[in-house]
Amino acid sequence: VQLQASGGGLVQAGGSLRLSCATSGRTLSNYHMAWFRQAPGKEREFVAARSWRYGAAHYVDSVKDRFTISRDITKNTMYLQMNSLKPEDAAVYYCAASNRWPIVKEGITSWGQGTQVTVSS
Repeated sequence: VQLQASGGGLVQAGGSLRLSCATSGRTLSNYHMAWFRQAPGKEREFVAARSWRYGAAHYVDSVKDRFTISRDITKNTMYLQMNSLKPEDAAVYYCAASNRWPIVKEGITSWGQGTQVTVSS
C-alpha cells in the first residue's frame, strides 16, 4: 500500500487547509483510512479515521466539528479538510491505512510520509 501525503503549509490561526493523501490501486476501497499527527517532542497521535466499508467515522475530540475526512475514488485520494485551525493543531500530519477497525496506531498497515502543518497565532 503506497500513501503520499501533501498539502501542508503555514496558515494563520482560524484559517483552513486541506491535506491530501494519494493512494494506489483500490486502497480507499480495501482499507480503513486515518490521519495521525506528531508535534515536536510528542507521541504520534490519532486525529481522524473513516471506514467507508462500515459507514463510520471517528475524530479526536479536539478536532470534532473542525476537521473532516473525505475521499475521491476517481482520483484515489483521501482528504483531511481542516477548518478553524489553532496553534495546537501544528504538527506533521501522516495518512495511514489499516485492516483493523476501529483504527489504532499499533494496527496500521501502511504509513504515508508526513506533511508539515504550521499555524501562526
